[in-house]
Amino acid sequence: MDLTDREALRRRLIASRQALPDRLERAVQLQSVLRVWLVARRENSIGAYQPIKGEFDPLPALYRWTEGAPEGVSRRIGLPVADRETGSLRFHVWYPGCPMELDAFDIPKPKDTEEFHPELLVVPCLGYGPAGVRLGYGGGFFDRTLRSLRPRPVTVGVCYTHGFLPLLLPSEQDVRLDVMLTEDGVMWERP
Repeated sequence: MDLTDREALRRRLIASRQALPDRLERAVQLQSVLRVWLVARRENSIGAYQPIKGEFDPLPALYRWTEGAPEGVSRRIGLPVADRETGSLRFHVWYPGCPMELDAFDIPKPKDTEEFHPELLVVPCLGYGPAGVRLGYGGGFFDRTLRSLRPRPVTVGVCYTHGFLPLLLPSEQDVRLDVMLTEDGVMWERP
């Protein structure tokens, strides 16, 4: 697979992900991996994403995480709101049944909920390489957002195992992830 033509690579990865005959089973396994991984985490706010184009949906696992909060601890989940001018993301509180509307890029976002700075960010990946290298859709939203957030949240990428690209190198704009999860478990974690 030629890794120099990232647009062609993205198209192939989207098509192959959508064609996975066992994508539902993989999603169930990845839900379990994410839930187990979250058990040991101390963060109380997580930013995630609204799944598109056959992406893994992290929201059921994250909602279960909120339900398992220790007594007296409030946990929040946020979904991104894209800022067309800056090309970055802000995170607004999401919950099941939350009123939604389309953002500037026609992706559903929470309507009229509080903005917050997530301590942990679940990042969708089309593909991934060694040492936290991520291949996204190419818009740079997550990378710009991660460069601007202080303190920087812990970043956990989620992808199906088929997206592993052993020769993938980061571009100048790429921000490496702290953890990479697939349906097979933790693929990489920053020491």
